Amino acid sequence: MADSYLGIDIGTSGCKAVAFDSNGRQLASSYREYNVIFTEDGGAELNSDEVINKCFEVIKECTHAVKPGTVKAIGISSQGEAFTPIGFDGETLHNSMVSSDVRPKPYVSKFLANFDDDKLYGITGHTAQPLFTLFKLLWFKENRTELWKKTKYFLCFEDLLQYRLGLDPAISYNLAGRTMMFDVREKQWSKEILDAVGISTEQLAKPIMSGEIAGNVDPQIATELGLSENTFIVAGGHDQSCGALGAGVVDEGVAMYATGTVECITPISLKAVFTDELKKNNLCTYNYTVKDIYTTVAVSLTGGNILKWFRDEFGELEVEKAKQTGKNAYELILDSVEEKPSNLMVLPYFTPSGTPYFDTETKGAILGLRLSTKRGEIIKALLEGVTLEMRLNLEILQNSGYKISELRVVGGGAKSKMWTQLKADVLNKKITTLNITEAGCMGAAMLACSKDNNISVVDLASEWVKPVSTVYPNQENVKIYNEKYDKYKTLYQVLKKIKI
Repeated sequence: MADSYLGIDIGTSGCKAVAFDSNGRQLASSYREYNVIFTEDGGAELNSDEVINKCFEVIKECTHAVKPGTVKAIGISSQGEAFTPIGFDGETLHNSMVSSDVRPKPYVSKFLANFDDDKLYGITGHTAQPLFTLFKLLWFKENRTELWKKTKYFLCFEDLLQYRLGLDPAISYNLAGRTMMFDVREKQWSKEILDAVGISTEQLAKPIMSGEIAGNVDPQIATELGLSENTFIVAGGHDQSCGALGAGVVDEGVAMYATGTVECITPISLKAVFTDELKKNNLCTYNYTVKDIYTTVAVSLTGGNILKWFRDEFGELEVEKAKQTGKNAYELILDSVEEKPSNLMVLPYFTPSGTPYFDTETKGAILGLRLSTKRGEIIKALLEGVTLEMRLNLEILQNSGYKISELRVVGGGAKSKMWTQLKADVLNKKITTLNITEAGCMGAAMLACSKDNNISVVDLASEWVKPVSTVYPNQENVKIYNEKYDKYKTLYQVLKKIKI
C-alpha cells in the first residue's frame, strides 16, 4: 500500500480528517459533529475534550480505511482564536472560548487604555476585537482566577491536538497570528503584549513555519490510532489559510471563497500590507501558510451557520427524510429553495458580525415578510444575506489594494450548484469550482506531503488542485442583486440604532 498523508480540519461545528496519496487523490474521509455551548452571559464554548476525542475518532477511521501504518505525516488545520487552558497534570481546565464568544468585549477598551492601538496593529496586523485570544485570556484571567493560576499551557486547537498526540506543542506562524499576541513581521511571540496580558512564552506553543516538523506521534498513541511510530506532524495553520492553500491560492489575484461554519474570502499578498484603509475596515495582515507570503481574511461569522440554524429549528422534515433516505439534510433543504431572487432582505448577524464592523450587539433581521412568503424564499433570503455581506467585504478588499480576479469556492456550500450560482449572481463575478471541497484538509495534507517528499508546496498545489468548472453570473439576476445591494449597504446603519 502506498504512503498517504492526513489532513485534519478542526472547525467550530465539527472536525474531519481526509487521507490523500502523494498525487493528491482522496483516499478516505471521516467527519464528526459537535455543538457550540452557548451561555446566558454571551459565552460560546466548545468542550475541548469532546473535540479532541472526535479528532481521534476521525483519524482512526481514516487510517483503517487506507490501511494502518501507511500514513506518513499529518497536517492540522484549525479554527482561529479559540484557546484551551491545560493544567500541570495535563488536564483540561475549562472549555474553549470560540470566536463568537462576546464576553471579552469590555476587556478590549481596558487593554487599549494602557496599550496604544496603532502599536498593537503594527505588531499583530490585527485590530483590537473581542474575538481574538488576547482578550479572551484577559476575561479568563479575571473571571476564572483560580483556573488561571493552575494553567501550564494556553493552547489553540492545532497545538492542543499535537499535545494530546504526545508532542511538545508547536503552533504555525499562521495560526499564532490569530491570537493577536504574535509579531507577524518578526515571526515570534510579542514579549511586550504577553507581559501586558500576564503570561510567558513558556505557557504558549513554540511558533514554527507552516510545513515544518512539530514532532512525532507518541508510539503508544500511534498504535491505538492506526498510525506508524514514525508518523510525524507538521505545522498546519488557520483553517482559512489552509483552505486557501488547498484551493491552490499561491498567486496574487486569486482568492478562496469558503462557505463553512463561517464564510470567508482569503486572498494573498507578496508583502505585509499595513494601511489605514485596512485598519479602518478591520482587515488583518498575517503570515500565510507559504513562506514569505502574507494573507488577510474577510469574514462573516454567521456564514454557513445560518443554514445549520434553519436545519435545527425548522428542518425537522428534511432531517427525518435524510434518516430515511440516507441523503444529506442540507441538500434536501437547498432543494426547496426558489430559483429566482427573493423579495426579502436579511441582515445576517445571527452571530456577532465579522469584517468590516465586528459588531457584537446588532442582531440579525429578516425584512419584507408577508403571509404569501414561502419557506423556500426565506431560505433563499438567508443565503442572499450572507452573500451580500461578502460582497460588501469584497468591495472593501478591492478598494484597499487587493486585486481579485478569480474566486475559488470551497467548503460545504461549494457542493450546491444553486448556492454557487447565487454567489456568482450576487457578487457579479465568475466563480471557479475545484476537484475537492474539503480544501482545509487538503491544504494541511499538502504541507505534510511537501515536507516528506521535499517538494515545494507551491509546486504541489499546481499538481493537486484542479479547476473543474467556471460558474458565470446570470445577468438578469445581477441587475436585481445590484439594486438589492444598494439597499443592503444601508441596512446595518439603520438597524444598529434599534436596541433589542
